[in-house]
Amino acid sequence: MEFSESTTRERETGKNGRQEPCDRVLMSNKPLHRFLRKDPRSFGIVLLIFGCAELLMGFLLVSVDEMTSTVIYSPYWEGALFAICGILSIYTDRHPSKKMVTVCLAMYIVSILGFFVSFGSRIFVFSMSFTMWYRAHQRNWIWGFYKVVQILAIESIMFICSACVLVLLIFLSTVARFALKSTHTEVIVQCITNPPGDTTPD
Repeated sequence: MEFSESTTRERETGKNGRQEPCDRVLMSNKPLHRFLRKDPRSFGIVLLIFGCAELLMGFLLVSVDEMTSTVIYSPYWEGALFAICGILSIYTDRHPSKKMVTVCLAMYIVSILGFFVSFGSRIFVFSMSFTMWYRAHQRNWIWGFYKVVQILAIESIMFICSACVLVLLIFLSTVARFALKSTHTEVIVQCITNPPGDTTPD
């Protein structure tokens, strides 16, 4: 009888000993799974592609004499920010941790702020399009019109790509913020019961 009771107690403690660490790991990693469930790796690949495209299109505007967004080098640093966000998202999906999610959130916010800076520069370029058309007309050079069309087309493509990236960054930053918020408010409660033979003194 004593042997069976001790065996049962050992099984229960062994079972609890195996489950308790697993429950703690699941509870501590659950908020991160909310971020990983959105598949940041796929979004990171998309961000990386958009970042590389921004850099490549920025190189096309280097030798242009007209007013473009390369005046403040926005295609280069914005493309670099998009690429860094993509690389961090891919790395966080492979090696999830609270620190990496925090770094990703910080880079998402910086990239969102960078978008508004480049947005202002591109709006200024679009407002200067009438001046570029006028210069091309004064020169009476047919290639001037083609040049202006190409500049405006590249700027429009970069603007649309940046707007698409902005939507992705807002979504990822929202998911990351909720994951970190739930991590801060998480409480782990562990109940330890006394053995039946123990008595507490009065």
